[in-house]
This record gives sequence, C-alpha cells and structure tokens, in this order.
Amino acid sequence: MTRLSVETLAADAVEPITSAGHAQLGTAVLAGIAVIVLLITVFKLHAFLALTIGSLALGAFAGAPLDKTIASFTTGLGATVAGVGVLIALGAILGKMLADSGGADQIVDTILARAGGRSMPWAMVLIASVIGLPLFFEVGVVLLIPVVLMVAKRGNYSLMRIGIPALAGLSVMHGLVPPHPGPLVAIDAVGANLGVTLALGVLVAIPTVVVAGPLFSRVAARWVDVPAPERMIPQRPSEDLEKRPGFGATLATILLPVVLMLSKALVDIVVDDPEHTVQRVFDVVGSPLIALLTAVLVGIFTLLRPAGFAKDRISGLVEKGLAPIAGILLIVGAGGGFKQTLIDCGVGRMVLEISEDWSVPALLLAWLIAVAIRLATGSATVATISAAGLVAPLAADMSTTHTALLVLVIGAGSLFFSHVNDAGFWLVKEYFGLTVGQNVKTWSVMETIISVVAGGLVMLLSLVI
Repeated sequence: MTRLSVETLAADAVEPITSAGHAQLGTAVLAGIAVIVLLITVFKLHAFLALTIGSLALGAFAGAPLDKTIASFTTGLGATVAGVGVLIALGAILGKMLADSGGADQIVDTILARAGGRSMPWAMVLIASVIGLPLFFEVGVVLLIPVVLMVAKRGNYSLMRIGIPALAGLSVMHGLVPPHPGPLVAIDAVGANLGVTLALGVLVAIPTVVVAGPLFSRVAARWVDVPAPERMIPQRPSEDLEKRPGFGATLATILLPVVLMLSKALVDIVVDDPEHTVQRVFDVVGSPLIALLTAVLVGIFTLLRPAGFAKDRISGLVEKGLAPIAGILLIVGAGGGFKQTLIDCGVGRMVLEISEDWSVPALLLAWLIAVAIRLATGSATVATISAAGLVAPLAADMSTTHTALLVLVIGAGSLFFSHVNDAGFWLVKEYFGLTVGQNVKTWSVMETIISVVAGGLVMLLSLVI
C-alpha cells in the first residue's frame, strides 16, 4: 500500500493523459495488472521489469500517448523513491548498526527471555501498535522488520506468526488513527472533531489489530510456512564481539526517531500555528528524514563505539548496509510508477464518477468508494482523501460521533486488499522474501481483514452511539 505524504497528493491532481471511456479504462487496468502478474509468476521476470512493462501496457490499452505514459511512470517512480527511498536507506543503515554491534541481539534476547511461546505474537503487535502511532507506515516497517526477522530466526518461530502481527499493528494505526495524514485530511474534509475521532479510532483499532494480527497469523503461518530470509539477516555478530551495547542504550536509539516524530505530532496538535517558532522547530526535527538521520548519528556513539568499532569499520558497515536494499528500492519505486500511471490515466476519477450513482447508506457508501479507489490506484491516502471529498456533504446533518465514524470508515476502506499496484505490497514481499502468491495469501488478506473488520465495527458503533 503506498502511503504518501499529503504534499504528494498535489501531484496526483492532474488532467488525465487519456480521454478513454470507462469501459476502456477498466479493461486497461485489468490488462495492466494481468501483464504484471503473468510476467512475474509465469515468466519469472524481475518485479522491477514487470512493473515497468505493465505500466507501459496500461497506458497503451488506455490509449495514452507513449511519451506521456513514460512521463507518468517516471514521475511516480521518482516521487516514491524520493518519499521513501532515503527512509529505507537510513533504516537499513540503522538496522545494520543494530545487528553488527550486537544491539539487535540484545533486544531479541531480552524479548525472547520475557515473552516466549504463545505470547510472542501479542508482544509484537503491541510493540508495532505503539511505534506505529506516530510513524508513517514505511518508517515503521524499516525500523521493525530487522527485529521481526531476528526474533523469528533466533526463536525458531514461523515468520508469518511474528511478522503479520507487526504489520497489522502498523497498518491499523496508519489507516485509522490521527496524526497520520489520511485521517487528518479526512477529519478536515468532513469537519470531524479530532479528539473524538482519535478516541473512537483507538477503540476500533484494538479489536481490529487483534483479529488481523495474532489471530490471523495462525492461519497465515499454515498457508505460508517460510523461514526468515537469510539475505536480510546477518549472522549473529555478537558471538565474535567482546562486548555489546546495553539494552537501555539500544532501546533508546531505536525509540529516538519515534519520540522525535511523536513530539512533532503532539506539538502540531497543541500549538496548531505553522508560524510558531516551537512548531517550526519540531516540524524539522520531527520529520522522518531528520529523525532517522539523527538516530543513525546517535547510534554511532551508543551502538558502534561501545562495541569497539573503529572509524574505518563504521564506514564499511554503512556501505554493507546499503547493498541489500538496491533491488527493494527499484521495485518499490516501480510500484509507485505504476500507481501514478493509473491516476494519470484517469482511473481514480472514473471510480468517483461511477460511484456517484450508488444508492446506499452514507457509511457503507464511503467505505465502498474508498475500497474502489484503493483497488484502482493502490494508494491508501489517495483513497482516503478522494472518498472524504466525495461524501463530505453527507456529514452536514451528522452528529459529532457519526462524523468521526465517517472518517474511520473511509480509513478502513482505504486499506482494502493491497496488490501489485501498491508499493507497500512490494516492500513487504521483498523484506520477507515471499513470492507474489505468498504475499497475496498473507499481506493482502491481512489488509482485507483489517478493512472489513474495522468497517464492520464502525457501522456497528453507528447503531449504538
């Protein structure tokens, strides 16, 4: 699922590059997705090449000029890499520092000692939910995945049993709970109360993450029984180290970017004045880029130096940390390029136009619209904002609580069934070393469970409050 910043959405609001009718656009979408799936599953082509070819095929079937299709694809690729590429790189460096210094081993050993057996998935979903509260999805992934992989490896757990709860915690927080950009923009669009939405969002999030996380992970582990990918897990380094950083220092380093970004979110809510000096300062230090960069720099002194790393070894560690993510960056970027091609072809606008004639209850209509846009574009934030803009007039006669529920049901719909047009789909696939089919059985189904359970809970709440 591509989680875009609010600013990126401005680039999405462009005139379609083709004037094709709804039938032709619908056929083009199906054809483009079919090309990608066939190239990867049947012809075993690398996902980056498949996504690139699939984007060109989409433009061709939609009747768009080739040069404009290429421009849309490269724009989306560039925007996605610019948005998450540096974060992935910094996260990879921080993960390598944690691993090679023995800090990650220290955390894993402590977690395994205190939360073994059946409680481990519950521990992972709790950690992911807390960390995911202030973080963008991609940032949470790059911070948590190294720990997920190592816990699965060291504790001999199924990767899905540990990984699904962590992903569920991150995804639920992103879609339902402010201060994430999607819920915040929807709150503004429909005129909802932030505090009420936050409270109800947490209320809906708790049972949703339980069902989609620890409970579904049991099924996912039976469907896809795979070990943690060795290429993403360095051998246990602390066995060759005379000493390693303490648990407190390691945990503080990991939580530093979380604290900085959470501080920014709190200041934004409390101060609410973009020109205020305090808010301007926290807008900088709490941005994902600066927060992760700060954690990397602090990690040199809290992780590497205590483990006895010299300056030349630190430089080599950074280079080795970046090497494994080159393919991931290209695939995630190409997923963003395919998403942008869909939007520029007018698919999102087509879905909105068709949905205007649907005659269903307001909350269900909002969920269905968000689902349709999510399936078509791959972007949860685009789906949230588009659906909120369409149903905003319906909120005029709603109570404060029902307006908040409208925001939440839109967020729930925006998470429905992540697939090949979502950069997040490829991010999870590559980190976990899954095939496309395995990723659909686990990640895509988990996202669908979140969407359906959260949407159902919101509609039930609307009957009693």
